[in-house]
Amino acid sequence: MNLSLSPALPIRGHISVPGDKSISHRALMLGAIARGETGIHNLAPGEDVRSTMRCLRQLGVLIQENGNELRVQGGLKKSATMLDAGNSGTTMRLLSGILAAQPFSTTITGDASLQRRPMRRIIEPLTQMGATMSSRENGYAPLTIHGGKLHGIHYRLPVASAQVKSCVLFAGLGAEGETVVTEKFPTRDHSEKLLHLMGAEVSVISDQCSVISVRAGELHGSEIEVPGDFSSAAFFIAAALLLPDSELLIENAGVNPTRTVFLEVLREMGAVVEIVNLRNESHEPIADLRVRHHALQGVKVFGNRIPLLIDEIPILAVAATQAEGETHIRDAAELRVKESDRIAALAHNLRAMGAAVEELPDGLVITGPTRLRGAEIDSFGDHRIAMAFAIAGLLANSPTTIGAAECADISFPGFFEKVNRLAR
Repeated sequence: MNLSLSPALPIRGHISVPGDKSISHRALMLGAIARGETGIHNLAPGEDVRSTMRCLRQLGVLIQENGNELRVQGGLKKSATMLDAGNSGTTMRLLSGILAAQPFSTTITGDASLQRRPMRRIIEPLTQMGATMSSRENGYAPLTIHGGKLHGIHYRLPVASAQVKSCVLFAGLGAEGETVVTEKFPTRDHSEKLLHLMGAEVSVISDQCSVISVRAGELHGSEIEVPGDFSSAAFFIAAALLLPDSELLIENAGVNPTRTVFLEVLREMGAVVEIVNLRNESHEPIADLRVRHHALQGVKVFGNRIPLLIDEIPILAVAATQAEGETHIRDAAELRVKESDRIAALAHNLRAMGAAVEELPDGLVITGPTRLRGAEIDSFGDHRIAMAFAIAGLLANSPTTIGAAECADISFPGFFEKVNRLAR
């Protein structure tokens, strides 16, 4: 489906965004292995989270839905058929950790895009813990996991990845002894917070690096309130900053510090974003964000900040086209193995819109400000590319068409309708 967007007027008013996708995956999976019933409120509605739900149902988990309110009854059993994670790397990687500790074998696959994403990064630690795993050549899905008795390990993450960290911690819930994960750069910590909420024996030590440990034990069903997804809010934050005379209130957004480095970067660029009505739900901070239009300056982003804003880099790149001077994004080679090669996709589409951009092996250099022109945008089937260039289209001097725009449903069903309502 191709979708056209016209240059926008200022955006004003207030909106909310769907539930956090990362937390929703984790709440479903931990609820599936907890004793008793778990209630999940404000579950993310996107297709990725639906993939997790389908896989869990194939594994015998009872899930009752009432809109975005769910009740999950813990208990897994062997699936009679292969699991399909769709486009969701989170589903495949995190669920593999849980399955490695089960007394049965499971095969899990995904769509063509997911079958090209690296899975050796979870195969290696799970094998060290005692799991037997097989895959296509070079560690690509489908994965077959022969579950059984695991033992704890001390594992240092070779790449900054919350998915790999969570996979190992989830396997550690069913392993003998202590499982310890050390990460050189901190990554999002939703798994640790949920494990603590649900009664796991988990500890976190953060100094020069983060060390997280977990021991086997029973989780208890809990009530989990999912905040609004900050990565979804980021697109609207950027729109309000970049469109003159705009002012927007984004309600009930998650503001976990491991997710809001994007705000820090924007503030360094000159943005003013207020955090109001701050409170805490299910160990996660939630707030409203008030955003007003503001001129921006170029910035350099690299090192340990990159893992904490990896999902926001596409919209940061769009914002950089409107900033005065150069914006350097480095140490972001992980973007090349996401749903698309996001570095190449960003460079291709930004050039199509007239932006001055240099593609690097691990990032981009963008020089602004540039008045963008309308263009034919290739989303490469990647939801974050489609949504980032929808915002770019609002800034352009003529209509912009997003190809395969339906991929936005992976994380944010109704995204384009919300954009169009605000921008008219």
